[in-house]
This record gives sequence, C-alpha cells and structure tokens, in this order.
Amino acid sequence: MKHRGVFLDRDGVLNQAYGFRPPNNVSELRLLPGAAEAVRDLHQGGMKVFVVTNQGGVGLGYMTPQELDAIHRKLLAEIEQAGGHIDEIMACIHKPKEGCSCRKPKPGMLTALAAKYNIDLGKSFMVGDREVDIEAGMAAGTTTILIETENVPTKADHICDSLSTAAQLILELTC
Repeated sequence: MKHRGVFLDRDGVLNQAYGFRPPNNVSELRLLPGAAEAVRDLHQGGMKVFVVTNQGGVGLGYMTPQELDAIHRKLLAEIEQAGGHIDEIMACIHKPKEGCSCRKPKPGMLTALAAKYNIDLGKSFMVGDREVDIEAGMAAGTTTILIETENVPTKADHICDSLSTAAQLILELTC
C-alpha cells in the first residue's frame, strides 16, 4: 500500500529566512511560530513528512556540508520536542545553475523520496513559499500549497498564510 506524503520546503515554511538567504549556521535557525506543531499534526494524521530544500550555499561555499547537517539536526530536534517527526530531509547542495536534476523547480528530490518511501505522489502535497516549490510539486504530480507572505501570482492549487493553516487544510482534504 502506498503512503501519502507531505513535502515541505524549509526556509520560509518551517524556519525563518533572511530575505532570500537561508540560515547559514545553527545559531541563525529559528522555527516559525506553529511550524513544529504543524509537522506533529501531519505526522499524527498518518502522513509521511519530508523536507526538500535547495541549499546552493553549500556549492557556492557560504556553508559547509557539516554546517548544513548541524542545522538539520537542530531542526529535527526542535520538531521532535513538539512531538513531530520528519521522515527525511533531502537537500540539493549544487550551485544554482549547475544543471542538476534535484534542484527545484525540478522534481528530483520529490520523486527520489517517493520511490524510497513508497509514496503515492498523486495523493501527496508539496508546501512551499516560492513558485519554484510549486513548480516542483506540479512536476511531481502533487497537490501544491503556497505559503503566501505577499500577494503574488501563483499556479498553486491552494494558498495558505502559514504551515499551520496548510497542515489543517491537508488534514481536511485527506479525511
């Protein structure tokens, strides 16, 4: 039996972004209000939860792979403290124009995780705060949800103001 999955962008969905820059070290990681609880609710609702994040700063030398791993360990710990669980974090660490198949808007991270965890992409969700996230979700065949901070044109199936609101919507849609 295939599982339902929720694929979450990281920066701007789970944690604070610094303009267009992600946190580059552990001390900069700040979860957004309600994010950990939203992950808990999704997990308790029977969803597999994944983080799919472009982290080109590694390829560009702004942070090391070890610093990225430390940020992700802290993210997982804070979510687990709230009773949540993330099944896996996958990051594209290639430079932005390197042409890899994993960097969003390409669906490579979503399709790889779907194959590994037996996920039905047609019954799954991609939640992001940028159109590249929405495009990756659409290319993978998921229902897409944009976390909107300003009124911008989008191809997303749904628009929410936070991950908390998106989690409520996902749980309503999957009942």
